[in-house]
Amino acid sequence: MHRSRFSALLIDVPRDEVPAAATFWSSALGVPAAPVPEEEQFTSLKGAFPVLVTAIQALDDGDPRFHIDIETDDLDAETNRLLTLGAVEISRWLDCRTLRAPGGHLLCVIPVHSDPETFQSLSTVWE
Repeated sequence: MHRSRFSALLIDVPRDEVPAAATFWSSALGVPAAPVPEEEQFTSLKGAFPVLVTAIQALDDGDPRFHIDIETDDLDAETNRLLTLGAVEISRWLDCRTLRAPGGHLLCVIPVHSDPETFQSLSTVWE
């Protein structure tokens, strides 16, 4: 048994376009843009969605896109569940597993990042 939940919407942009993207999305969503300490590739858009992390992620390569994060208390079990549903694992970085869903969209399976109470109350239990 493990738990998981849709926890983040990431706006992926080339690294040199982050300042303009941060200004745009901050203004569009009515929230401040702020660097995330110790995670320099992220610019937080905290408050854009109440219990969903929204951030701009700097890319060193690749086209602009959106992707979602699914946080879980069991990386192997959640990754395997999604692979069984048709996703394909394309890479790993630290504790992040990047998958491509049917249809081509990217998603990342990550360890729990939200506070324990939020995770407990909003996650789905998988047998």
